[in-house]
Amino acid sequence: MMTDKKENTLKSLLEILIVSTRLGFTSFGGPIAHLGYFHEEYIRRRKWMDEKSYADLVALCQFLPGPASSQVGIGIGVMRAGVLGGIVSFLGFTLPSVIALIIFALLLHNFGLTDAGWIHGLKIVAVVVVAHAILGMAKNLTPDIKRKTIALFAVVMTLLWQTAFTQVGIILLAGFVGFLIYKHHTLDEKSDDVHVHFPISHRFAVICLTLFFGLLIALPLLREATNLHWLAMFDSFYRSGSLVFGGGHVVLPLLEREFVPTGWLSEEEFLAGYGAAQAVPGPLFTFAAYIGAVINGWQGGLLATVAIFLPAFLLILGTLPFWNSLRRNPKIKGALMGVNAAVVGILIAALYHPIWTSSILSAIDFAFAAVLFSMLVFWKLPPWVIVVAGAFGGFLLSL
Repeated sequence: MMTDKKENTLKSLLEILIVSTRLGFTSFGGPIAHLGYFHEEYIRRRKWMDEKSYADLVALCQFLPGPASSQVGIGIGVMRAGVLGGIVSFLGFTLPSVIALIIFALLLHNFGLTDAGWIHGLKIVAVVVVAHAILGMAKNLTPDIKRKTIALFAVVMTLLWQTAFTQVGIILLAGFVGFLIYKHHTLDEKSDDVHVHFPISHRFAVICLTLFFGLLIALPLLREATNLHWLAMFDSFYRSGSLVFGGGHVVLPLLEREFVPTGWLSEEEFLAGYGAAQAVPGPLFTFAAYIGAVINGWQGGLLATVAIFLPAFLLILGTLPFWNSLRRNPKIKGALMGVNAAVVGILIAALYHPIWTSSILSAIDFAFAAVLFSMLVFWKLPPWVIVVAGAFGGFLLSL
């Protein structure tokens, strides 16, 4: 009996690995597209979860900080084969883009390509992609004048008060304001009739949450006390992964302020990697692997990947058993509405600096950005086509 159970577990893990790896190689288009791919593969084709359970899992991952699509993938793996299933699902979906971006970073760093014309083209691609993300998020997350005002406040404060703690302070303040304004907000009744069970004990969940907050507090203290290079890297990536509401694009300003002003990598290297990250499938958080590899080779890339995704793991495992009651709390939902509006403002500020200020240097650059934006938004071309066109166009402009 025990042998049969082990065989079934191994079979499930192997199946999760094969399916998630295929998704890791083919899932272009960002987190919303990833959720569509997951729905098609896991729900419609394989029926690993029912529609309501999947919708509930997506709602939880949108609620938490971190990479939503990666957390959904982890959650599906956990539902299928426990914690090991979550780890295997994560590895399959994430490793293809991690490996691709580490290789890109090593080539870029070793051959001194940061001044090449095609790199400037990738920087213009970053302008286009972030602008597109802002338009979509603003439409959904700031539909009323109150949330537009919160977003405006976030823009102004982010641009005028540029410190390492700015984003954290803005997110906390926006959450408090959202709590005050929207604490009596009517919940979506349609989403309230879903109740889903996860194979995780409350005790294990509490351990994961304790570890999440413990590391968030302890890592900066250890960083100051020891002055170890690798620990400083781990702390910066862990903190960035812990404080990102809104997905991969929002991690850009956090990572930029952690690594560019400190001189760990140049703004050109940073933006070149961000443009390249649009060309690979899988989660945008794997951009951290590129930064880590530029700083400290492939070892740095792997360390950065573990550090930035660890909070997502701890949060999804720590909140799954409690989600059914949490999502019905209007006060928590109100705070989240304020946080999401602030995320839009932080993104707009990031679009201006560093992305726009270091990428759009002439009228030709702006015209090229307009063409790429039209290709992405109006003609609905895949993101990898935009990246290739950006790199080729940047090369032509440099001649």
